Formats: sequence, structure tokens, C-alpha cells
Amino acid sequence: MELAEGRERSYSIEDILNEARARNEAPFVLIVDGVEDPQNLGALLRSADGAGVHGVVVRERRAAPLSGAVMKASAGAAAHVPIAQVPGLPAVVEELIKKGVWIVAAVENGKESLFEADLTGPIAVVVGGEGKGVSPLILKRCDRTVRLPMKGKVESLNVAASASIILFEILRQRTIQASSSQHSAQKKVDS
Repeated sequence: MELAEGRERSYSIEDILNEARARNEAPFVLIVDGVEDPQNLGALLRSADGAGVHGVVVRERRAAPLSGAVMKASAGAAAHVPIAQVPGLPAVVEELIKKGVWIVAAVENGKESLFEADLTGPIAVVVGGEGKGVSPLILKRCDRTVRLPMKGKVESLNVAASASIILFEILRQRTIQASSSQHSAQKKVDS
């Protein structure tokens, strides 16, 4: 497997979960199912890094390779966010489920609106490739599906734009939860 310049190594799922443990946070993982455009993959990596994702999982085949184009599109984030390149995603999803991570697919017809879903706790978000979306094999293993509430004439956004919104909504919810927990702990100390 050829890694883009600036990438030191490929990570494992356990490495990603260890990253969450090291930060003393619930796991936050992005699973990329078949994104073939290097620009989109780079944008996904940049958003993942910005939102504090502990790691990104991508397929080795039928996906954009981790190339210089991806590195450039990620504005360097590809060198900082742990990326696990795996032969197949179903086994990864099953492994994460066994480790207590909720699997949430971002799909156009998701059962829950993104802004109504509780996305705190250990979570892995699955986003699908351009035009194809999340594969049925992965979708049937997901615990939940979420959709972006679209108000305009356009029915959907591209994968990089929609994933960015979802990742930062999760960050927002986690930040509120952490702030609330700290506030409650402080009230107990002050009592």
C-alpha cells in the first residue's frame, strides 16, 4: 500500500480507539464507504481533523487512494488524522459494534433528522461514495440513519459538505454534553 507523502503509517481500528482513550473521550470515528474523488476524500479528512475525529476508516479498493492529491485537498490534515485503510468495511463495523460504538449512517432518507438525533457517546459515522451512497451491506449493519434537513430545491449535498455538517453537529453535541457535565460537577463541589 502506497502512502501519500507526509503520512507516516496506516493505523488499525485499535489505534483509533486508543487515540480516543488517550484523549479520555468516547470514540468518534468516520467511516468512508467508497468515496472515489480525491478532492472529496481530502475535504473529508480536513473536516474530520477539525471536528476532533479520533480516526478515519477507508477501504483499500474502490476508493480514492491516499495520494498527494488527497493530501493537498486535505490542507495537510491527512498527515494528522489517523487513517485505517482496510480491505472491507463490514468487519470493521462489526468490530466497532462489539466495542460498544454506535454506527450511524448518513443517508438522504435517514429515519432521524440530524438536528433531532442524540449523537453523543461512542459513535462511528458512515458516509457513502458519490452517487452510490452507503452500500446496502454496510447500511444493514448500522444502528441508526440520519438525514440532513434540506429546505431548498436541491435534495442533497455532496459527501464532503454533508459529512462536514454531521461531524460538526456531533462536535457541538459533545461540547454541550461536556460543558453540562463540568457544570454539574462544579455545582456538587460548591454545595
